[in-house]
Amino acid sequence: MMEKADINWLSMSDVAIMEQIGRFIKDTRIQQNKTQEETAEAAGLHRTTLSQIENGSGGTLLSIIQILRVLGQLHLLQQFQVSQVISPLKLAQLEKEKRQRASRTDDKGSTPKSDW
Repeated sequence: MMEKADINWLSMSDVAIMEQIGRFIKDTRIQQNKTQEETAEAAGLHRTTLSQIENGSGGTLLSIIQILRVLGQLHLLQQFQVSQVISPLKLAQLEKEKRQRASRTDDKGSTPKSDW
């Protein structure tokens, strides 16, 4: 099993990052006892594409996603989840604007009657 190491992603070149991703994919595939051919076929890719990705010398984001899916590693993409954060001031404003009570209606219909 591959050891978890603290990697300084910011100091790495793009090529070095691709090589690291390739090593991760290769190590995960081997741990799962899958051949390149089996993995590539299940991902809908050619074996040479998988080989290039594992060597850090190519591939598209789509190919990497397809490989991660086959290897059961899509959870790694969780970091890309976007969550909307509301500032405390905006939240207070929204709470203030929220209706505090229901409107009254008169006996003849559904025309709201003012509380004032």
